[in-house]
Formats: sequence, structure tokens, C-alpha cells
Amino acid sequence: MHHQWLLLAACFWVIFMFMVASKFITLTFKDPDVYSAKQEFLFLTTMPEVRKLPEEKHIPEELKVRCLTPVIPALWEAEAGRSPEPTGKELPDSQLVQPLVYMERLELIRNVCRDDALKNLSHTPVSKFVLDRIFVCDKHKILFCQTPKVGNTQWKKVLIVLNGAFSSIEEIPENVVHDHEKNGLPRLSSFSDAEIQKRLKTYFKFFIVRDPFERLISAFKDKFVHNPRFEPWYRHEIAPGIIRKYRRNRTETRGIQFEDFVRYLGDPNHRWLDLQFGDHIIHWVTYVELCAPCEIMYSVIGHHETLEDDAPYILKEAGIDHLVSYPTIPPGITVYNRTKVEHYFLGISKRDIRRLYARFEGDFKLFGYQKPDFLLN
Repeated sequence: MHHQWLLLAACFWVIFMFMVASKFITLTFKDPDVYSAKQEFLFLTTMPEVRKLPEEKHIPEELKVRCLTPVIPALWEAEAGRSPEPTGKELPDSQLVQPLVYMERLELIRNVCRDDALKNLSHTPVSKFVLDRIFVCDKHKILFCQTPKVGNTQWKKVLIVLNGAFSSIEEIPENVVHDHEKNGLPRLSSFSDAEIQKRLKTYFKFFIVRDPFERLISAFKDKFVHNPRFEPWYRHEIAPGIIRKYRRNRTETRGIQFEDFVRYLGDPNHRWLDLQFGDHIIHWVTYVELCAPCEIMYSVIGHHETLEDDAPYILKEAGIDHLVSYPTIPPGITVYNRTKVEHYFLGISKRDIRRLYARFEGDFKLFGYQKPDFLLN
């Protein structure tokens, strides 16, 4: 009999503690401040393989909540002694961790922007040149900064459809995409100062990057070798200007070579030629000069190398994934090709490559690209 009373008392104690724990969890989830604090603690103590981000206050709150929300209820249920309730579908680990990638990219930018040693390479005024690069979709409150040679044509098609100029991406003629009088894409520079500031503060903002040196190779091939859209000024005006100033062998009569291009871009005094070339330089100037990432707080930075994952994520975060899809990406086209990079830089002096890296170092560091020591040493 004594044992039965003890067993009954123990059962009542377990039921009482279960009710208290359940009430605590319910109250905690109703309190946003407690919820955020518990989120941070539980996530960082249960996922040691993910590095702790410095200075938590710099992480956008909305990204933090999106990243952690799917994980926390299950952890709290487990702590309360209950099995997690079924959600209807299991989220793969990649979906739980994926937003961390984008948070870390933004945090890296903030850290590099605060580095005084790189200030000249990471900061630029938000000038008309920058505002001309940013395309506006007012209907869905989106700003897209154009970074040529990183798959931007496809993103412009997405925005053209969203703005209503065409009903589908397939209907857009290629010659219309880059014709800004016909494609229905206003530039941010076309608005008043007050309207510009309002959009910069409230709209979803993004752009795409790729390995800086591989992007330069793509620009050289597209504008000076293949020239698919027949833009004769690159070969007949810009190329001769580069050759006259930067070709070492004056008896060489071939058209512009990649070495000439590298010497032009790595010259600390390149700006006098840039002024002559006008806006055509957008295909090879730095991401910093194009999009001012230290001055404008972007919502997401996509990487060309992971575009298969980044494109759907951007569409979802912008709230337009139910309206439009990113065009199909051919297999392997976004993968970094070290062999190609080595081939193009073969025979170019270390001095010229180091000067080129010195100019683009800000891009390498801001966006987490590895320093190409195999070319520099």
C-alpha cells in the first residue's frame, strides 16, 4: 500500500511539472523579446558546427527569425519532455541552415566595410553612376543592382515580367532586354532625391557577384572576342585606346589581347581612359563602384557559383516566387573554372597580376572570394 501511494504521488508530480513546462513554453512564445533571446541561445548551443557570427546586433532581425524559427519549436518540445508534433513535411538540413549563408555574406560585408585599411577599396559615393545601375520594380518593391557578366540578363527579364511589360520571360525579345526605352525598367536615378531615399530604405535590394577575375575574363571574351550583340565600339574605339597605351610590344599588330586588358585595369591611373569610355566600363569596374555595398544595405547578395540555390531563395525572400521563376540554368555553367583562369593569365607578368588584384582586392574580400595565390606567387 505504501508503494502504491508513492507511485501515485510521483505520477501527480510528473503531471504538475508537465503543465508548468507547457505553460512556460506557451507564455515564452507569446513574448517576442523572450522568444528572440531563447532562439539565439538554443540555436548557438545546439549547432556548434556553424560559426558564431560576430556582433549579433548587426544581423538583420527578420533574417534571424526566418533562419531559426523552424528549429526552435522542436528543441523546446524536446526540453519539455515531449516529442515534436508533426508538421506535415520534414525540412531537409540544407533548408534549415541555408539562410545562415546569406546572413554570413551580409555580416562579412559589414566587417570589411568597417576595416579602415580597405576603406579606399570598399567605399564609394552613391553617385548617379551607382543609381543608374539600380533598376526599380515599384509594383513589388524591389531594387536590383546590375553587375554585368554575372547572369544579369536573366534577372532583368524577371523584373521586366514583374513590371508588366511582358507576360512571360519567353516572350521578351533579346534586343529589348537591354533597350531601356522599351523594357519598362526605370532606373533609380530617374526619381527625386526623396523618392530615391524612400526606396533605398524600404525596398528589397539585391545583386549578384562572381569570382572577380573570372568575371573579367567573361567581360573580355564577350566584348572584345565574341561580341555577340554587335557592339562595334568595343573593338573599334575602346580596344585601340587600350592598345595604344598599354601594349608592350609596339610591333605587335594583333587585336587586343587579355594582357593589354589586364594592364589597363591594373593601372592606378586607369580613370582617364575610363572617362573616355563612358558607361561602357560597367562591364569591368568593381562591384564596389557599381553597387556601393558599404553605403547601401542590401537584403541579399547572390553568388553566381551557387545560383541554383540563390535564385529561388531571392525570389522567395522578395515575395515573388509564386509569380515568376528564374530561367533554367544550364548544368555546370556557374561553376568556378580555375583551369580557364590559369589559361587566360598564362604569360602575364606577376607584377601586372598583382596590380590587378590590388584594384579588385575589395571585391575579393567583401564577397568572400579566395585570394588567387596560384596566380600571384
